[in-house]
Amino acid sequence: MGEGSLKAVGWAQSFPISGGVQSGRQWARRHLKTLKWTQDAPETVDAIVLTVSELITNAHIHAHSGAQLVMAWDSRCLHVSVHDSDSGEPASPSQDPDRTSGRGLMLMDALADSWETRHQADGKTVTACFIPPDHPDPHESGTR
Repeated sequence: MGEGSLKAVGWAQSFPISGGVQSGRQWARRHLKTLKWTQDAPETVDAIVLTVSELITNAHIHAHSGAQLVMAWDSRCLHVSVHDSDSGEPASPSQDPDRTSGRGLMLMDALADSWETRHQADGKTVTACFIPPDHPDPHESGTR
């Protein structure tokens, strides 16, 4: 099966508070290697792994929850979703550049092509979309 015929692929894993961030980064990088475009876009892979780290950290620190991570490639965008048990809004980014925490959402703004939060009865899911450099942006309408 060639890459052109691949419609969608995805992976899911839960990460407990104990050791989950490092395990999540390693798990994400291992699965990302199976996507052919990652060889040509190492900076996108690094941005995805950093986002995975930040989202799992937010789930552990702010929600006091394990993190359920789902990565799904739909031939246009890699969706990275982390679900936690806190139904509140994600913490607002810190405006203090010297602060060592509280910048996860600010990083996501800079790294992801788009992101959103969906609330469910059992918590929330934050999903970021990453488009490889040689793919058109599915969120843009019209011509460039």
